[in-house]
Amino acid sequence: MQAVHTVFLLGTGVFWTAAYVLLVRTGLRERTYGMPVVAFATNISWEFMFAFVRPPSGVMHVVDIVWFCFDLAIGYTVVRYGRSEFPYLPRRLYLPALAALLLLAYPGMQVASEQFDEGGGTITAFGSNLAMSAMFLAMLAARRGPRGQSTGIALAKLLGTACASLAMLTTADPAPRHDSALMRYLYVGCFLLDLVYLAALRAVRRAVPR
Repeated sequence: MQAVHTVFLLGTGVFWTAAYVLLVRTGLRERTYGMPVVAFATNISWEFMFAFVRPPSGVMHVVDIVWFCFDLAIGYTVVRYGRSEFPYLPRRLYLPALAALLLLAYPGMQVASEQFDEGGGTITAFGSNLAMSAMFLAMLAARRGPRGQSTGIALAKLLGTACASLAMLTTADPAPRHDSALMRYLYVGCFLLDLVYLAALRAVRRAVPR
């Protein structure tokens, strides 16, 4: 079982790293951002917390630091190109609003981690991931097209999160929260929303004239 768990952990690292690389590459190429702004705020807050404030032991600490660096690159695309995605917002207010969002996201993530996960990152990781999956769908609808998005990003996110879910279910850690009703809901919810997003994105890409 430990070998299976290790394989799923490696899959999580590989596929999520691929998702980050594609998000940065697509954002720079299409001069926009590929991760929804609120999802970016919660994601970088989580990864800052577990890369530097409450680092795990072993290789996951290195992975969290690498992912945080990718988040900084995604953040560049949010800062550089994000104003054009909010035409109804005065340009001078975009950066202050983004800063306020980031300032709210970190303490919120910390409080949620302490209250629901005893300071760990499991529930907050999958909870924010579920919200991110829904926000990708909302972004696809709001943009009325696949700008800043790609099938590769959607597939890598789906596979990375599925591997993370399976890694939790095959871990030797006796903590019951990994197999609780809440966690099973989050595992299934993330997978279904990611699957719907992948299908919707493929349908939109086929419908949009090239």
